[in-house]
Amino acid sequence: MKHDKTAPANDMPGVVIPDSQLAREVAQLIRDTESELLFNHSTRVYLWGALLGKRNGVAFDSELLYVASMFHDIGLTSAYRDSELRFEVDGANAARDFLRSHHVDEADVAKVWTAVALHTTPGIPEHMHGEIALVQAGAGTDVAGRGFDTFSEEQRAAVIAAWPRGADFGGRMIDAFYDGMKHRPATTFGTFNDDFLAYKDPGFERVNLCSIILNSRWG
Repeated sequence: MKHDKTAPANDMPGVVIPDSQLAREVAQLIRDTESELLFNHSTRVYLWGALLGKRNGVAFDSELLYVASMFHDIGLTSAYRDSELRFEVDGANAARDFLRSHHVDEADVAKVWTAVALHTTPGIPEHMHGEIALVQAGAGTDVAGRGFDTFSEEQRAAVIAAWPRGADFGGRMIDAFYDGMKHRPATTFGTFNDDFLAYKDPGFERVNLCSIILNSRWG
């Protein structure tokens, strides 16, 4: 994907946020759609991912990584309260439609779609294209603190100062996940997303794959 000029992100050490027309439109769309909690989180996912990519020598396109990061949680918003798809797929589809409307190459569209769709699937993205690996890594850093010590104190302070986590970030993120998936509990099967439903809803019952196998039509 063609790189347009980039601008420093609040003098953040070692990384810049793309400043292309496409990136600006993505930022405005997500800002208009998501809460401040999710908008800031998505921006930080890009920053953590870009910092990790540069540190570890992972090749990636900054603009594609930014688009994927910004779209990765849009499926949790109220616009998808009637959806029966996994929220990750809703986000992937939204990113795909946005990029296609801007006539982005289909190979790049596929990278972004996959990066969003797989960002809650550990063990696979890290073996794929850089953009796919880094969205998942950045999300893990921001939500769960994975790789916290990989970043310098200066980097952590700069990112958080520019895009604050706010009070009780963990609790509010759990609420956001729950609100985005409570109407479609079946979509959490086979993922760790059922943890959010189980944590918030004492009556939630996890699906047990062993029971499915043993009670299948095969007998």
